[in-house]
Amino acid sequence: MQGENRVARSNRERTEATRQALLDAARTLFVERGYGDTSTPDVCAAAGITRGALYHHFADKRDLFRQVLADEAAAVAADIEAGAPAGLDPAEALMAGAQAYLDAMTVPGRTRLLLIEGPAALGLRETLALDEANAARTLRVGLAAAGVGGKGELAPLLSAAFDRAALEIEAGADAARVREAMLWLLRRALGKA
Repeated sequence: MQGENRVARSNRERTEATRQALLDAARTLFVERGYGDTSTPDVCAAAGITRGALYHHFADKRDLFRQVLADEAAAVAADIEAGAPAGLDPAEALMAGAQAYLDAMTVPGRTRLLLIEGPAALGLRETLALDEANAARTLRVGLAAAGVGGKGELAPLLSAAFDRAALEIEAGADAARVREAMLWLLRRALGKA
């Protein structure tokens, strides 16, 4: 019985290692080349894995890309939540979360994946849903906790402003000035400026 558990765990570990190798290779190629210029044979070659293994884990390139984006979006949300720990005043938590978002988006390739390639490859509706389940959700919850969540249109507009700030920083704008502008905007939304 113990040998069977070891074999099952070993198979699970190999399966997860294969899946992760595909995701890592795909992320690298999607960042370097973009979604349109990356093929599944390219991903398989970079991962050292057969196409059959890729199609065992993912339906197609779009499915693989969707998972890369989901992982990136979840990492951003986790960084925001870690940057705004429980116990902070809601306004302070929003400010800390704002800075955590902008920091999280400086991970190389992340802005391109989430804000450029994602909408182009998956469409706006799907990428907005992904954002709503992650970073935009943290913003909406934070605004509600601070007492300004009743204005339903505020969260998506601020989320769009944060995305634009990340794009500006990625394009070479002065990161400190962009951050200060976003914090000013957030303080205004909170009625604190």
